[in-house]
Amino acid sequence: MFKQKGFSLIELLIVVAIILIIAAIAIPNMLRARIAANESAAIGNLRALNTAAVTYATAYPTVGYATTLVRMAGNCSGIVPSANNACLIDNGLAAATVPPGKSGYIFLYAGTTGTYITNANPVNPGSSGNKYFFTSEDGVVRVNSAAPASIIDPAI
Repeated sequence: MFKQKGFSLIELLIVVAIILIIAAIAIPNMLRARIAANESAAIGNLRALNTAAVTYATAYPTVGYATTLVRMAGNCSGIVPSANNACLIDNGLAAATVPPGKSGYIFLYAGTTGTYITNANPVNPGSSGNKYFFTSEDGVVRVNSAAPASIIDPAI
């Protein structure tokens, strides 16, 4: 009697089909999980920016809120923090004003003596994030699903 060595073509095709079905189910879930993680990271970064902005305004009352994210960051090794180099946020977050951003989001910040606003917008809406976020000196993070968020949008 003939003893079979290895797998037949049909058996291999069935295994490949099963792997493809599992991949078709798993990949969309992975993409949704990545979007959710990016959105959570954006909210966390906005909260960190709120804290940094208030700390900056408290530390430098004659200046008020920082005018740019770069002023709240800086080279912090062996120097005394200043209004231009406050060392309150990391340089990666300060540089996230252009693509690729940070965790799939671009952060737009504008500050003056008495106020500041920050937007977190997805780099690629629909693939890096689905929601737009906003915060200002009131510390409330607001969300909009269709367009860049503003002060009139609901809080999260």
